[in-house]
Amino acid sequence: MTVRRKNQSGASLIEVLVSMLIVAVGVLGLAALQARAMNAEFESYQRSQAILLANDMVERLRMNRTAMGSFKNITDPATGVSYLGTAGDDSYVVDCTSTQAGKDLCAWSLLLQGSAETNSGGSKIGAMAGARGCISYDPATEISGVVDSGLFTVSVVWQGTQETLASSTNCANGLYGSEARRRVVSMSFRLGRLS
Repeated sequence: MTVRRKNQSGASLIEVLVSMLIVAVGVLGLAALQARAMNAEFESYQRSQAILLANDMVERLRMNRTAMGSFKNITDPATGVSYLGTAGDDSYVVDCTSTQAGKDLCAWSLLLQGSAETNSGGSKIGAMAGARGCISYDPATEISGVVDSGLFTVSVVWQGTQETLASSTNCANGLYGSEARRRVVSMSFRLGRLS
């Protein structure tokens, strides 16, 4: 008596299909990871550019000690109204020709608008989406009533690509759709009195 065995057919084909499915899921996961890494890299680049721009204005303020009054009333810290950079209804109007303070504000506003970075056609593209800058002064922090001895805050804001936590800084608030997309870098400082 001979027993006939049925040959298994198609088992290796199923194994190949399963392994292809596993590889496809892995490749999709890798592609998603790459997309998130690129987004995080772009956000990091924008933040580093904002830090450089904020630091630039802080140094301009420090170099222009005699005209600190020109910088005091640019942005209302309570409302975030009046800013430099990307134009809008609440933009601060700068006189770019009269004083060194005006020239500094004008140069900083142009940097926020992207004058330092252009595309191949010569158009300003900037380092950040919708960059705006605010300079606020808190007179309540003045030392012994000495004018301009209070706390100055320089802020740079821009629109991020993903939602995160909303910032408590009021600079240009309400201009980026969701407040969770508004990114802020702020630097506060007080000028030292040498006399």
